[in-house]
This record gives sequence, structure tokens and C-alpha cells, in this order.
Amino acid sequence: MMTTNTGRSLEDILEFAETLYHDAALSSVRDWKKTHPGRIAVGSMPVWAPRELIHAAGGLPVSVMGGGDDVEIIKGDAYFQSYICHIPRSTIEMGLNGSLDVLDGMIFPSICDVIRNLSGMWKLLFPEKPAWYLDMPQSFDEIGRSFFRGELLRIGKEMGELAGHEITAEALKESIAVFDRNRALLERLQEHRLNRPWMFPISEVWSVIKAGGFIPIEEHNDLIEEYIAAAEASGRPPIDNARVILVGSFCERPPLNLLRTLERSGCYVVDDDLSLGFRLIRGSVGAEGDPYQALADAFVERSREAAFLYREGEKGKELVARARAAHAEGVLFCAPSFCDPALLDQPMLVEAVEKAGLPWTAFKYAENTGQFQVIREQAGTFADSIKLWSVA
Repeated sequence: MMTTNTGRSLEDILEFAETLYHDAALSSVRDWKKTHPGRIAVGSMPVWAPRELIHAAGGLPVSVMGGGDDVEIIKGDAYFQSYICHIPRSTIEMGLNGSLDVLDGMIFPSICDVIRNLSGMWKLLFPEKPAWYLDMPQSFDEIGRSFFRGELLRIGKEMGELAGHEITAEALKESIAVFDRNRALLERLQEHRLNRPWMFPISEVWSVIKAGGFIPIEEHNDLIEEYIAAAEASGRPPIDNARVILVGSFCERPPLNLLRTLERSGCYVVDDDLSLGFRLIRGSVGAEGDPYQALADAFVERSREAAFLYREGEKGKELVARARAAHAEGVLFCAPSFCDPALLDQPMLVEAVEKAGLPWTAFKYAENTGQFQVIREQAGTFADSIKLWSVA
């Protein structure tokens, strides 16, 4: 059993991360609020939210990514149709059963029409708590920068009112610096995955990254460093698996057992769009000048390609470049059932990877489903075909 310099073994680190993963009642957030009386905890839906603003207000940013297979949906189905994705129904369920009552507010980024409708539904059901709908820029130029800075200023002002004090420029700069360190550590973790994917399996990496949605960012930074050290010391041997990129699960959380299924089928997932909210902006935001402008500039200039953002240009060009950089041998399109942004993007992405000569396969999953035998067979056959016949 390998231990880190803090004394925690790899097993202990993963147990801690997976406990947070399955903590639908947000007990870790409740514990934080007990030890930080008077401070706020603000939730945000997936993809990206200005967590720096929550932190600068002295609050705890909390990721809300639905209940997965840990929450039985009973009341949520009365508010949304059964033929849409799982996340809005499970989020409403968690709100109505009290799991999310520890949150003092919610941010709803403009992911899709379903999340837009969820933000309105949330305001009707919980009018006593602030809720912000965050419009993303759809023009990535000076107009987009100006617009997005205005959106961030609006939320920052109201966030300060919720916390009981103004968010100062200095406080926001300090928060940006802490989150910049988080982004740098995640990039470092990605480099390790590319070099030695057998030591950094996707199921572990996903758990460790997602843990950052429930604990203070400073603790998450320490956790990432701990995990990297423990995983490197694990001594796990390489296996002749196929190197693949996973695409399409940028919003809903795929079950851990689905990711483990892909690993057991013979795939090394060397890049993905999971936890995109943590990794959407490449590099550092920086703390020079106006911090609101710095956040807006970073989003406009250095955000990754994503299905919920409209950019002019050839769709899929960035995916092909990522595949080449990761020495990927194929692409797995793994979208949740009924996810409009992912499924509408997929034909254009498929066209791009086919032009690049990259093998691909596609499947869908349900967030609350625990049976993955069909996916294992499909992914396994794909991995075998790459090893036997592919020249990618």
C-alpha cells in the first residue's frame, strides 16, 4: 500500500473522493457551513460558472450535477418530461427532498434549453433563494468580452449582497490566483495521463476532479497533488490497451461503473470532456488589471471547444488536434440519452474524425443505469479492432 507525504494511501484518497461523489445529501457542504457560520454556499450546474466570485465572497462553490443512480426520482418527473435528460429531473428531486437546502443560491449557466427551463422552474419552486441564469457569449470578439464582463459584474454584485459584503477587486484577484493553481494542477494531471494512462485511470481521475465541487478549492489543490504522488508511486504495470478520447459527457455525470467498464473493455481514456467546468479555460486567468475583465477575456480567448458554445469555424477541428496531441487511436462518442447539444454536435464531429482517419464508435447511456454489458462489448470490440487493424 503506497502512501503520500501526508500519510494517506492511494486507497484512502480514492475512498474520500468517491464518498464525495456519492454524497447526494451534500453532507460535506453541511459540515463546512457548521464550521464557517455566516458564510454562503452557492451551487452551480455543470459546464462552467464563475466559482471565483463565490470564493471571493467568502463562500463555498458547490457543483450540482444531478443525483445519478444515488437518487430515486419520484417528484422530479412531475416537473419535466420523461423524454429529456436525467439531470434536471434529479436536480429538482434533490431540491424538493431537502438535499440542496444547504445551498444559499444557484447559478444556471446557459447550457441548453432544458437548463434554461430548469432555472425558471427553480425560481418558482424556491423563490426565497437567489438564482442566477448566466448567459454565455455567443460572439467571441470584443462584443462578447464586453457582454460577458457585464454578466459577471451583475452576478458579482448580487453575490456580494448575498454574502453581506462587497466583493473587492483585491479579493477577486486572490481567488483567481487560487483557481489558477487548480487549473495548473489539472493540466499537470492531464500530462501524467497522457504519458502513463495505466497509472491514472479515468475512473480515478474523474472522482478526484469531481471532488473539487464539494470541498474548498485550497483542499482540492492539495488533493490533486496527493493523488498524483500516490498514483505515480503505485507501480501499476502498463497493459496493451487502446488509447481513446471520450466525447459527449460534458454535462451529466457518467456513472463510475460506466468508466470502469470502458477500462475493463481495453480502453485507456487519455482525454475527455468530463468535468468541463473545471477545465474549460486553458491556462491561467491572471490577476492583472480588472479581474472581471480578466475572467471575461480568458473565457473568450482560451475556452475549449464545447457543444454549448457557438464558435465560427470548422466543428471538430479542435477534437482532431486533441486526438493527435494525445496520440489517441480512436474516439468514443459517449453522450447521455436525450442530450441535445452533444447529439446535435456528434454528426459534425464524426465527419471531422473520419476525415482525419480516426476510428470511432458511439453509444448513449442513462445517468441512473447500472447495467453496462452492451457498452462493454461494443467498446471492447472497438478496442480490439484498433489493435488488430487500425493504422491511426
